[in-house]
Amino acid sequence: MNALRDKPVSQVYSARNSLKPTNFYCAAPGAKSVQLAGDFNQWHPVPMHQREDGCWFIQMLLAHGHHLYHFLVDGQPMLDPQASGTARNDDNQPVSLVAVS
Repeated sequence: MNALRDKPVSQVYSARNSLKPTNFYCAAPGAKSVQLAGDFNQWHPVPMHQREDGCWFIQMLLAHGHHLYHFLVDGQPMLDPQASGTARNDDNQPVSLVAVS
């Protein structure tokens, strides 16, 4: 059974169902490791890659909407100063907010 065939065209091609490449940068040139964790990956940290300029980078495919996340710099949570805003996670800890449109 094709699940897409059973949905109205407006749902299949809506922004909500599309994924957009979203770039994350973390300025932590002295860090040994930087990871990204958020509601889009069930808070399971994924390693970021250090660029030649010392900045850490990763690109994630995210769905339309608002997403919570933070960086883990050498294991310690860090907010993103370039984030769209801040919010609180389920443990009432501050996290960064990114809006994907």
